[in-house]
Amino acid sequence: PAGPVAAFVPWNFPAGGPMRKISSALSAGCSIVIKASEETPATAAALVGCFEDAGLPAGVLNLVFGEPADVSAQLIGSPVTRVVAFTGSVPVGKLLAAAAGKVMKPSLMELGGHAPVIVCSDADPAVAARRAAQAKFANAGQVCTSPSRFLVHESLVEDFTAEFVKAAEAIVVGDGLAEGTTMGPLANERRLRAMRRLTADAVNRGATVRTGGERLDRAGYFFAPTVLTDVPADADLMREEPFGPIAPIVPFTDLDEALATANELPYGLAAYGFTESAATAERLVRELEAGILSLNHCGGSVSEAPSGGVKESGHGREGGPEALDAYLVTKRVSHLLAG
Repeated sequence: PAGPVAAFVPWNFPAGGPMRKISSALSAGCSIVIKASEETPATAAALVGCFEDAGLPAGVLNLVFGEPADVSAQLIGSPVTRVVAFTGSVPVGKLLAAAAGKVMKPSLMELGGHAPVIVCSDADPAVAARRAAQAKFANAGQVCTSPSRFLVHESLVEDFTAEFVKAAEAIVVGDGLAEGTTMGPLANERRLRAMRRLTADAVNRGATVRTGGERLDRAGYFFAPTVLTDVPADADLMREEPFGPIAPIVPFTDLDEALATANELPYGLAAYGFTESAATAERLVRELEAGILSLNHCGGSVSEAPSGGVKESGHGREGGPEALDAYLVTKRVSHLLAG
C-alpha cells in the first residue's frame, strides 16, 4: 500500500464519486481522508456512517468538509499524505497536481472533457440519435463523460437532428422524485448562468435553436433540453465543456475532418462513434484521443473496467483492477541467500 490518501470529489455524483476512491484505497490497504463537496454533504456522510456501522476501524476512513483551498493545502502539504486523488474540473486539477508535484507525491487526476460523438456515413441516424440523446441529457448533462459535440456526416445530419430533437422534446423535466420525471434540475445558479451564456454566444455567432434554449419558468434550476445547429467552430460551446443539457450538432464531409475536429481540443476523457464498418471502428479506436471510447452506444464509466483521460483530462485510471495502481507501490526485491 502506498499509504494515506488525500482524496477530493465533486458534487455531481455524491455517492459514486466518493465510493470510487474509497473502494480502491481500502482495497489496496490504504487509509483515506476524503474531502467531499460542500454542496452535497449528506450522501458522503451517510456512506461513511455505513462503514462505521460495519466495523471499519477508526481512522481508516475519514471525511472532512471546509474551505476547498484550505483543506487541499493542509492535506496535500501534510507529510502523512502519500497519494493525492482528485475528480473535478481541469483548472482545479492543475492546481492540485502542481501542489502534489512540489512535494513529489503521486496523483490520480480524473478531470473534465468535451466528448465528441462521430456519426459516420454508414450509421443508422435514428438509432445513433436516440442513444446519444439519452446519454446527453442524463443527469441534465452534468457528467464529465457526457457526449457534448455531435459531429454527424452531412448525408445523415438532417435525419439525425430530427430524431435528436424528437428525443429532447420527449424529456419530462422536473423534480427527480416526481412520477414521470426523466430529467432533473441543474445543480445551482452558476450552471444556469453558464447555459444561458453558452446558448447566447452560439446564437450570436449564427447558431439556430432547434428546441429549448432557455430556463424553464418554474422554481428551481431548470433549463430546457437544448439542441443547436449551424454552430460555428469558434463558438464557446464548441470549445468549452458545457456540463449541462445543451447539444450542438455539426455536419462533416469526411472522416479526416471529423477526427481533426474531435481531437483539436486539449481534452481527452471520453469519445463516442457510430459506424457499421469494422474498419472504420478500428480507425476510431486508433485515432480518437480519449481514455474512454464507446462504439455504437454512449456508455461512460463502468466499475469493472478502467476509466480516465489523456491530455488535459488527467492521468491514472479508476475502475477495474487498474484502479489499484495509483494506491500501490511496486517494489523490486533482490534477495541473495546467505552462504
